[in-house]
Amino acid sequence: MKKLLLNFSLLFLIAISVFPGQQEQKYILSGKVTDDKGQPLAGAAVVIRDTYLGTTAGSDGTFRFKPIKNGEYTIEVSYLGYESAEKEVILDSDVYLEFKLRVALFHADEIMVVGTRATETTPVAYSNLEREEIEKLNTGQDLPFLLSSMPSLVETSEAGTGMGYTNFRIRGTDPSRINITIDGIPINDPESQQVFWVNMPDLASSVSNIQVQRGVGTSKNGAAAFGASVNFRTEMPSDEAYAEISSSIGSFNTFKGTVKMGTGLIKERFKFDLRLSGLTTDGYIDHSGSDHRSLFFTGLYKSGIGTFKANVLLGEEVTGISWWGVPREVLDTARTYNPAGEYTDVFGDKRYYDDQKDDYNQYHFQLFYRKALNDHIQLNAAYHFTYGAGFYEQYREDELLSDYGLPNWMAGPILIDRVDLVRRKWMLNNFYGGIADIKYSKGKVDISMGAGFNKYIGDHFGRVIWIRNAGWTEKDYQWYFNSASKGEINAYAKVDYRMTDRLSAFADAQYRNIHYIMDGEDDDLLDLGLNRYFDFINPKAGLFMELDPNQDIFLSISVANREPTRANYKDAKGDPAAMPHPETLYDLEAGYKLNRSDFRAGINLYYMHYDDQLVPTGELSNTGYPIMTNVETSYRTGVELTTAFKPLQTLEWNINATLSRNRIKDFVEHYLDYNTASSEEIPMTKELGDVSIAYSPGLILNSDIACYPFENFEMHFISKFVGKQYFDNTNNEDRTIDPYFVNNIRLDYRFSLRGFERIALQLQINNLFNSLYESNAYGGNYYIDGQEYTWAYYFPQAGINYLLRLSVAF
Repeated sequence: MKKLLLNFSLLFLIAISVFPGQQEQKYILSGKVTDDKGQPLAGAAVVIRDTYLGTTAGSDGTFRFKPIKNGEYTIEVSYLGYESAEKEVILDSDVYLEFKLRVALFHADEIMVVGTRATETTPVAYSNLEREEIEKLNTGQDLPFLLSSMPSLVETSEAGTGMGYTNFRIRGTDPSRINITIDGIPINDPESQQVFWVNMPDLASSVSNIQVQRGVGTSKNGAAAFGASVNFRTEMPSDEAYAEISSSIGSFNTFKGTVKMGTGLIKERFKFDLRLSGLTTDGYIDHSGSDHRSLFFTGLYKSGIGTFKANVLLGEEVTGISWWGVPREVLDTARTYNPAGEYTDVFGDKRYYDDQKDDYNQYHFQLFYRKALNDHIQLNAAYHFTYGAGFYEQYREDELLSDYGLPNWMAGPILIDRVDLVRRKWMLNNFYGGIADIKYSKGKVDISMGAGFNKYIGDHFGRVIWIRNAGWTEKDYQWYFNSASKGEINAYAKVDYRMTDRLSAFADAQYRNIHYIMDGEDDDLLDLGLNRYFDFINPKAGLFMELDPNQDIFLSISVANREPTRANYKDAKGDPAAMPHPETLYDLEAGYKLNRSDFRAGINLYYMHYDDQLVPTGELSNTGYPIMTNVETSYRTGVELTTAFKPLQTLEWNINATLSRNRIKDFVEHYLDYNTASSEEIPMTKELGDVSIAYSPGLILNSDIACYPFENFEMHFISKFVGKQYFDNTNNEDRTIDPYFVNNIRLDYRFSLRGFERIALQLQINNLFNSLYESNAYGGNYYIDGQEYTWAYYFPQAGINYLLRLSVAF
């Protein structure tokens, strides 16, 4: 692997220095961007279409590109709150352009809490995915798979197809540490701190932009950005009335249908869009099928007192339980085997319980308000409410009645203390809050200040709905109930100061106050009582410098603090000494970007130092549960490389790579050694020194070779390599996910016919070479008489499979 890394690094450096070696005649392109009153629009984005060139207007509204080879170009200019503009130029001499932008009646960016997103000059590592590319990728898989080619990202799928339960890690950071927002609204579940994409089916069909920030990034609403964040911007209702129907079919009896429609602008004030989606699939893993439905409604109204936007996102899912994975012992012979729901009937035959499923509904309601107080001050506010209700149903064999608070009973002369049963574990929750920010922008200074509050109330309970040979048991017997509430208030302030036309300074400070309460019994009938307060201050600072119109660098340092999750506290219940503490992350980032007309490259260096990171060490609480333990020191450090070039107008190659080292210092493993002679479990420890952090590959490579042989047709050959991952922190070779290299093909053709605005055909072939690989796993070890043994479950991914999509717009 070292040789591969060396070769890639050398190729990257050589490409930066020598690729654009042609000696065409070159000319200067410059100009100025103002509003319709002649006032300069500092920070306006100026890009040259179909190239990698872009810049921003200085404090006086002027812009200038380095010499560009002669040719015909389209120049696009955009600025928040204004209508975009473009001009065609023939560059056969130096050219000076003037753009006068008009205030937009409606603007794609105007209804959002702007404080969550990075801009061109924000000193953070980030990547954007725009609407056109999202649409081309959206053949049926969930959002984690649409983001697959983002730097440092590794996606996973329990069903093996990119549908159902899916997720991703960024720089090895697990999903509970990644902040997710939609139009600035926090989406992470406050207790688990995760987002379950299965609860928001086909969200991608209503998203216009996705921004992935790596590292701590800018201040966010909701859960801590403890290594990464993903910000979604939903589509604005269309100005023109339209309708669109799309259908996808694919392997494993996959079918997805989507209908979109919009009213267009009504009386210069109203416009509404609606989307309905449905998806069914059997999944690759046995009994991992999905039946998903969703609705997205968005409406916008503009009046004299401001602009209002409402979003309604309804998601309903029924998904087969496949989160146990495939046991290691059968991985080579029965890759799709799913033990969930398997039981032995009274005749001794193996059967499967058909209703082994996850059944959950989640409804999001969001209301936004924006008001431009004057030319320099903008106010944004939003209110959100999320309702969730659902359960997962399981067949359980040979369960102790006492574990459910039930008495034993007699069946004639036989004492019944164990039974087969079916249970449902329920969750009902409400999550609501409000956020607001105000932005001042004038000359060289942009200042944003914001505040918010969130409140979560959730009930967790379990019911037994069937018992074999039951004694007296009430219908839907409830064996446990607990509730939780979590309140948060937060505030932040940001300043972006353009010290010169090329140098900007950035400062950001956030305050979070959290109060978390749990009360009642858990499913093991132990008390969950908890009452915790947290106060966090998260400062950030950085510098951004434009070396010339084609090159820039940045440097930043950030601090983030994170409270433990519900699971962290649950596992430590009953043992005060095992209670987890908050974690702290210090993130240092430095980056460089180069843009030329047919070549783009970037390099980002990061060092993420953790104090008290929570990791599994093998320790048990005094009630016998495995717990997450705060380790004193750990870190992630690495380099992210991105490059893209167009050797021909019909050929483009995008590559990114992450090379990283992820370590826990002075790791101590805790375990119990079972002595067969004495039948005792003896607590033991083992000092392992510095070890790799679980689920953190040292190398991630993405490649996308795109070919455009004729107008409106494109072909992509997409490759991904993920290096070896340990799935526990002991670094035992028996507990690893093997490296994998997988290749996909995507074809996209768009055309028009009379009566139709657009027809699009897309074909995606996944795992083209039918590789056998697993993208995720979990497991651990145990000891008997000093001998170590491994147990493990893996998540195999499907072999070669396809998705075919037809979309028709009217």
